[in-house]
Amino acid sequence: MAFRFWRRIRIAPGITLNLSKSGASVSIGPRGAKVTIGPRGSRATVGIPGSGLFYTVRGSGKGRRRKAGPRRRQAAPAPAADPLDLGFFRRLVTPAAEEALVDGLRELTRGNEDAALARLDQAPELPDAAFLAGFLHLKRLEFDAAESRLLIAARAHRQLGRVIDRYGVQARLYLPVTGELMAAVEPNLRGALLGLVEVYQHQGRSGEALETLERLRRLEPDDPVVRVSLAELLLETRPGDRDACRRVLRLSEDVENASPVHAALLLYRARALRCLGLAEAARQTLTRTLRRRKGRDPELLRALRYERALALHELGRERDARRDLERIYAEDPHYEDVAALLGVETGD
Repeated sequence: MAFRFWRRIRIAPGITLNLSKSGASVSIGPRGAKVTIGPRGSRATVGIPGSGLFYTVRGSGKGRRRKAGPRRRQAAPAPAADPLDLGFFRRLVTPAAEEALVDGLRELTRGNEDAALARLDQAPELPDAAFLAGFLHLKRLEFDAAESRLLIAARAHRQLGRVIDRYGVQARLYLPVTGELMAAVEPNLRGALLGLVEVYQHQGRSGEALETLERLRRLEPDDPVVRVSLAELLLETRPGDRDACRRVLRLSEDVENASPVHAALLLYRARALRCLGLAEAARQTLTRTLRRRKGRDPELLRALRYERALALHELGRERDARRDLERIYAEDPHYEDVAALLGVETGD
């Protein structure tokens, strides 16, 4: 059963660019990717230290009320200068590629994604423009264009972020893993390579995806998104290969069940253990992982329970295996081959 964890990640579901007095900030991702405070409460992203992962945290919305009293009229703050407004004279001295990048960012502030991409594509030699254009093409499932732009960004990764920083723009993309969990991607080598992995997976180019993930693994050995993606591909492309299974065990050593990504990595660890004939160790791993269900996607929990049922079957514990299968069937009668394993006919 292929859980296909990585392929469930949706690239760049929405793009916003906000300007403030302190400069501009680019946030590519869901609304929960930035702090929002209003009458219904607050939302903010909180990082898991050292993981590159962020949770959306919601507040109660109840804050301290100011005491009633006469309000002092304050002067309205002066409007902040738009760092992306080049103006006539600045355009005369700004290189064409840089001008295209800045115009592309400005179009994003206006919600004109088509116009933004058109301008970014006019500066493919500029790594920052290539990086942003690559993810916009990826969002549109234009894989050839996305690959060409992201390859440019990866090859010139030492220059990534330089021009964006010059204009006071902080760019961060969020790859949603679940409704509340996101993986952060910034204009750097890691971000470009993660985008390329997504391109290769969509195109069925597993070998190139594996090579890129191995490169990422050397670059970011503790990145859980990289580890879970690599473990998944190893088991999917080399089923039954004992060397691949041993590699997955090394990838999942000392993993704590801190997030859905870590839980998925433990799922692949259990599969690797079963591959090596260690069904009891697999069962123990899955049982520990299933103890934490809060904040876990139902699909992930079903995958964990299904894997445990297979381990229990191998151990001859048919009653316990059936209990897990029946629970899955009650939630989703069409899940994998659960109906056949239970001997239950399913309707169309």
